Amino acid sequence: MAIVQCVPNFSEGRDLDKIEKIVNPLRGKEGVKLLNYEADKNYNRLVVTVIGEPEKVKNAVFEAIGVAKDVIDMNTHKGQHSRFGATDVCPFIPIKGMDMDDAVKIANELGEMVAKEYEIPVFLYECAATKPERENLATVRKGEYEGLDEKLQDPNWMPDYGANKKHPTAGAIAIGARRPLIAYNINLDTTNIEIASKIAKTIRHSSGGYRYIKAGPVEVPERKMTQVTMNLTDYTKTSMYRAFEAVKMEARRYGVNVTGSEVVGLCPMEALVDVATYYLGLEDFTLDKVLETSLME
Repeated sequence: MAIVQCVPNFSEGRDLDKIEKIVNPLRGKEGVKLLNYEADKNYNRLVVTVIGEPEKVKNAVFEAIGVAKDVIDMNTHKGQHSRFGATDVCPFIPIKGMDMDDAVKIANELGEMVAKEYEIPVFLYECAATKPERENLATVRKGEYEGLDEKLQDPNWMPDYGANKKHPTAGAIAIGARRPLIAYNINLDTTNIEIASKIAKTIRHSSGGYRYIKAGPVEVPERKMTQVTMNLTDYTKTSMYRAFEAVKMEARRYGVNVTGSEVVGLCPMEALVDVATYYLGLEDFTLDKVLETSLME
């Protein structure tokens, strides 16, 4: 049986009633399992992880996108995370019995459905991108919701599906296919967002840092701290511990300490084994030596 993972991100992290309405279509469906959903008030963002049979996951996510369109008004949305749509991004990740081409096919099918039924312009990104410049999500989303009208008038940014006109309340959506990534945030004991910004700039690939790190700064005022928020797009090439140690090293330049970190959504066990191996100095330690691995066989 083919299994796909989907991690849609919705632009709502504060209204619990809206969050439950968005997530509800992903519950209780045969062939679809809701693994996790996390809302962040500062980001004003909801990250959901579902897994299951490709066709059934696609249809369930399509329903959730429709609910988000109805309950989220991007004209009033404010949050610290970059965004240009009510359902901002929706990637498919091949897990079992399928390859990346299969995930790209599902992304295209969903994109066509969303544009036709909901009148939301769709951009394909990462492995589903139709142009090299659309592979990077940050480039696709540049200008965010507020810059969509101008962006959609540029012939180079015609949507892959739908008209070159934003939905009046739901904006646009990026749908793609990609490898597993880790959404990873590192906490700093400073409220100075400029320090977090400088550290993020140093470690991210686009500014000359690590190849598989995308990073930016975020304020967390209620905790009197900032974060370096990042996506590790290939944890097998740039590990969590490498990102953590790099941020610690850069923070010392500014007299700032790292006070902790967090994973948003789900994290592959292999990535955590890699971290344990590094910090504990374990020799010849692999995923096979984890008890739960044997239980799952």
